[in-house]
Amino acid sequence: MNVYHLLDQAAMRCPDRPAVFLGARRTSTYGELRDRALAIAAALRRDFSRGDRIAIVTENRPEYIELFFGIWAADMAATPVNSKLHVREVVQILEDSGAAAAFVSPKLGDGLDQALAGSPAASCRRIEIDGAKYRDMVVGEPWRGTIEPDPEALAWLFFTSGTTGRSKGAMLSHRNIMAMTLAHLADMEIVDEDCSLLHPAPMSHGSGLYIPAYVARAARHVVPESGGFHPVEFMDLCDSHPSCGVFLAPTMVQRLRLEAEKSGRRPSNLRAIVYGGGPMYLEEIKKSLAVFGHVFVQIYGQGESPMTITGLRRSDYIASDDDVLASVGYARTGSEVAVVDTEGRPLPAGEIGEIVCRGDCVMSGYWNNRKATADALRNGWLHTGDMGSFDARGYLTLRDRTKDVIISGGTNIYPREVEEVLLKHPAIEEVCVVGQRDDEWGEIVVAVIVAADGAQLDETELDSHCNAHIARFKRPKRYVFANALPKNNYGKVLKRDLREQLATIDT
Repeated sequence: MNVYHLLDQAAMRCPDRPAVFLGARRTSTYGELRDRALAIAAALRRDFSRGDRIAIVTENRPEYIELFFGIWAADMAATPVNSKLHVREVVQILEDSGAAAAFVSPKLGDGLDQALAGSPAASCRRIEIDGAKYRDMVVGEPWRGTIEPDPEALAWLFFTSGTTGRSKGAMLSHRNIMAMTLAHLADMEIVDEDCSLLHPAPMSHGSGLYIPAYVARAARHVVPESGGFHPVEFMDLCDSHPSCGVFLAPTMVQRLRLEAEKSGRRPSNLRAIVYGGGPMYLEEIKKSLAVFGHVFVQIYGQGESPMTITGLRRSDYIASDDDVLASVGYARTGSEVAVVDTEGRPLPAGEIGEIVCRGDCVMSGYWNNRKATADALRNGWLHTGDMGSFDARGYLTLRDRTKDVIISGGTNIYPREVEEVLLKHPAIEEVCVVGQRDDEWGEIVVAVIVAADGAQLDETELDSHCNAHIARFKRPKRYVFANALPKNNYGKVLKRDLREQLATIDT
C-alpha cells in the first residue's frame, strides 16, 4: 500500500471532519486535505519524475501534512529537513539526496538561495510555500492517474541527526511507514476521529512520524501558531482541542513540567504524552508523573527503525516499578529485538550487549552509502549502536551508546547509570557523564553538571552522594560545573562537543 491511501480512506469515511488547525483556526477538513494533496501530486507529476526526492524545508506549519501526502500520491519520496539546521547542513542534505525540488518557507528561502549558488544542488527547484506558485498548485486539478501501491518504493528519506558527524539518509519505504503506523495504533495509543495530535515538536522528524497514524483514524492535527514548543501555548491548545496527544522530547517534557509547577496549571484534555528521542531519566519521569498523572507513553526507536523497537504503555507506569520506569519497555508488535555480544551472539537476561532488531519497520539502507549500510545491517539485523540489557520479564534497559561506554582500569562504566544517580541530588538540574583520557586509568569518569537555580554544589558532597548509590570505581573522578550542556537541534546532548570542550579547558 502507498501511505497516501490512509488519507484517501479517511477522506472517504469522514470528508467533513476537521483535519488540520493552525492554533484554534481550522485550515482544512479531510475532504479538503485530500483535494489539496492530489492537486500537489498532479503538479509534481507534470514537472518531475516518479521516484524523485522532494524536500520540505520549513518550520512547522499546516502545509506539512498536505505536502507529505501529495508527494506520496505522486509516487515520490518526501525528504523533510529540520528547519533549525544551519543552512550549510540543509545544502548538504539537498546535495546528498539529489532533491529535484524543495518546498521552502519564506523565513528560510532567501538564505537557502544564497547558499545553493554554485552548489551541486543549485538545480533543485525551490517553491515558496506562501508564494503564488504554491497557491495555484494546491487549487489546481487533482491527480487522477494511478497511485502505485509498491510497498518497497522509497517514501521518506530520513536524515539522521548527525551527532557524530555528517548525517546519513535512512531509506524508509511505504512498507516501513505502514508497519510503524500499525504498530503505534496496536501498542501505544487508542486514537479515533475525536482525538487531536498537537505538533510543537518538529514535523520534519519527531512529530511528523505520528501524522500517518492520526490520519488513518481521521483525527485532527493542530500546529501551534508559533510553529514550535512554548509550554503556555501548548497548555492553551490542550484547553482548546479534544483528547490531545503529543510527541515531546525529554527536554520538552521537563520544560512543560517546570512551567506547570510554577503556574499550578495542568493542561486539560491532555490524553497522552509520547516521549522519545533521548533518555528520560528516572527522577524526571517520577516528577512528571506526579504533575501530569498517567498520560505517558515511551517509544524507543531510531531514524533507521522509526518509533518501533521497544515501548512502554500507559499501563506500565501505574505500578510505579522503578526498574520498569527506567527501562524503554518491551519489543513492539512486528519487531524482534535482541541483545548480542561482539560476535552477534544473543546474550541472556541481565547481560549487557548491543541492541539489534529486525522487522518490517527497519530501513532498507542508507542513501548512496554502501559502507554505512553494511555496518548497520548485518545478517538481517539492524545494529543500533546502543548498549542495553533485558530483564527476566522482557523489559529492555538502555545503558549507553557503544562509543560512549567508559573503560577505566579495564572495567566498563556506563555513563547513564552515573547520570541517573547524580540526578537524584536535588541541587542538580542536568548532568552529562563522559570519559576523558588518562595515562593511569586509560579513561576517567567526568561529570559535567548544570546546577538548579540558586543551588550551590560541593564536590565532597557529590562524592558522598555517589558512594551511597554506586560502586566507588564508577564515581566521577572529576566534576565540571557549567551553565548549560551543548545540544543539537533535536535536544540531544552533544557528547562529542563536550569532550572537545573539556580537552580545550585542560590545555
